Amino acid sequence: MKYRELIIERGESLVTVTLNGPKSLNTLSVRMLRELREVALSFQDDPSIRVVILTGASGVFCAGLDLKDPEVQKMVRGTMDERRERVILGPRACRAWEETEPVTIAAVEGFCVGGGVSLVISCDFRIMGQSAFMRIPEIELGLNYSWGSIPRLLHLIGPAKTKQMILLGEQVPAKKCLTWGLAEEVVSDGSTMETAIALGEKILKKPPIPVSMTKQAITTITAALDRAGIYMDADQFLLTTYSEDHEKGLAAFLDKKT
Repeated sequence: MKYRELIIERGESLVTVTLNGPKSLNTLSVRMLRELREVALSFQDDPSIRVVILTGASGVFCAGLDLKDPEVQKMVRGTMDERRERVILGPRACRAWEETEPVTIAAVEGFCVGGGVSLVISCDFRIMGQSAFMRIPEIELGLNYSWGSIPRLLHLIGPAKTKQMILLGEQVPAKKCLTWGLAEEVVSDGSTMETAIALGEKILKKPPIPVSMTKQAITTITAALDRAGIYMDADQFLLTTYSEDHEKGLAAFLDKKT
């Protein structure tokens, strides 16, 4: 697959995947979601790849789903088939990153919003710049927070903070992310990649088979009951797109952006 919205840089055993959308802020288009899933699945076929770093271009990680993308808008205004085909792209991309064989490290600069948060919590580790923040604005848009993200958040930060983060939709700065357990390390702005590479190199010095087995065991055990809880995730998302709350929230969001 030819990647148009990702930059792939490969070393001997370490790969960097950079979100590089054609628009600013690395918003998630339908194409980017497909590319993210495809590249994560491709790592399964290459045992020489042992560490993957996920980051964003232009000093920001990701501003979330691109609600102005005509293909994304088909989640709301398309036929039921078009809606269902597109609404599963996000959860499939996140699951592919969660289950991919190499160890994954998210290097987060600037902001990480909505679907961007879903991506980074699907990775094994998160490094944040000191000015970076995470935010989940879905409630304001009249949507449920989906993509299988709620169980992942619960595992990382527990029920109360998961509710706080989703229901309030406020910015969670890097230092608070560190305290909560959303980030493993906070470093000076502009140095997340350097720190992520250093962590990756430490992992590469470890025996590959035990590393892979341990990662897969922890991921499988942690997520064992998650599938039962998220089987209706996409359909609940579709249901909220029919609501008056979503119509008002989306109109207000688009009005802000124009």
